[in-house]
Amino acid sequence: MFLKKSRDRGTFRCLKSSNYPKFGAERPVKMGTRNSGIFELVQSMGHEQVVFCHDKATGLKAIIGIHDTTLGPALGGTRLWDYASDEDALVDVLRLSHGMTYKAACAGLNLGGGKAVIIGDAKKIKSEAMFRAFGRFVNSLGGRYITAEDVNINVNDMEQVAAETQFVTGISSRPGGSGDPSPVTAWGVYSGLRAAVKHRLGKDNLAGLKVSVQGIGAVGKYLCGYLAKDGVKLVVTDVDQSRIDYAVKEFGAVAVRDTEIYGVDVDVFAPCALGAILNDETIPMLKAKVIAGGANNQLKEERHGAALVERGILYAPDYVINAGGLINVYNELIGYNGEVARKQAGNIYQTLTSVFADAEKRGIPTGKASDLFAERRISSVRGVAGLRNTITNQPWSKI
Repeated sequence: MFLKKSRDRGTFRCLKSSNYPKFGAERPVKMGTRNSGIFELVQSMGHEQVVFCHDKATGLKAIIGIHDTTLGPALGGTRLWDYASDEDALVDVLRLSHGMTYKAACAGLNLGGGKAVIIGDAKKIKSEAMFRAFGRFVNSLGGRYITAEDVNINVNDMEQVAAETQFVTGISSRPGGSGDPSPVTAWGVYSGLRAAVKHRLGKDNLAGLKVSVQGIGAVGKYLCGYLAKDGVKLVVTDVDQSRIDYAVKEFGAVAVRDTEIYGVDVDVFAPCALGAILNDETIPMLKAKVIAGGANNQLKEERHGAALVERGILYAPDYVINAGGLINVYNELIGYNGEVARKQAGNIYQTLTSVFADAEKRGIPTGKASDLFAERRISSVRGVAGLRNTITNQPWSKI
């Protein structure tokens, strides 16, 4: 593996690490030690390519991570976040893109795992010029990475990216564009939550259950709507008071302060904000029997999956339950049909039912069971891909 200077301004690419790890999508990443340089970090997580992007004129600073393209091109959203350091941004994009590989595999999609982060304050740096500059970097990858919305990025932002590249999904102006994927993402979370309730609590009907929702953003808002229609009693929190007020007014939710959400006496805890919220401090506080939410990387460390098992809490692996957004934008690539996308997201119920049963049978955490589910599919397709490497498809062949 080596560092290659691209012809594209400000781009460096870490190319082709052939080490594919055995660990799953929630493995913790640590930097700052003597032997944890960029190359070692990329190799340890099995990434094929990492692209650093900088545009002086617009102030763009971004990182694109392509983890694995065995099943297809890497697809994953772009997150805009004011990271404390560039190192934190790199770790985040590596973790997120790694998780996208597993998410696509478990969802049965012909996609690999990728993700991008733009570094900065969303309230200060957004501009058409910056997003178009980012679009040019995405376009330079020739379709190996396809981008979409993520935290602090909306449909309008993606429209500006799409002015420079065709490798973007989740937009409305282009024929076949689906717009905001959040309703389908939330439908997948809702379906997965139902599967978890069925497995752990033995209930087919959610009416009368208490569910706490952390984060009333795009996904959390729609999830609250689906749950409220089923007669669920909601407890909510968010860093934005206006979102809390909305949930209280529209869904009859009870509001609590952000740190109080963990200790609320509920049946289900649904994290729908940022990750690493299941950790040594919060797990002992939990009273819920089920954790099923839309946030990414909910476990701070892999060992926290085992800690939940010890407490008798059923955890729906995040990259399985929140795959509805990926399913939605994937359908744009093959010809969008909203009903089909919603139905496929609803199949998360069956996928998680299988994962829960396998975890119980093997006596392992559900996160490990979903990792094995994904790895089996990737390994099988990787073997088939090798069979395509025949003399007739070699560039030097004249046969």
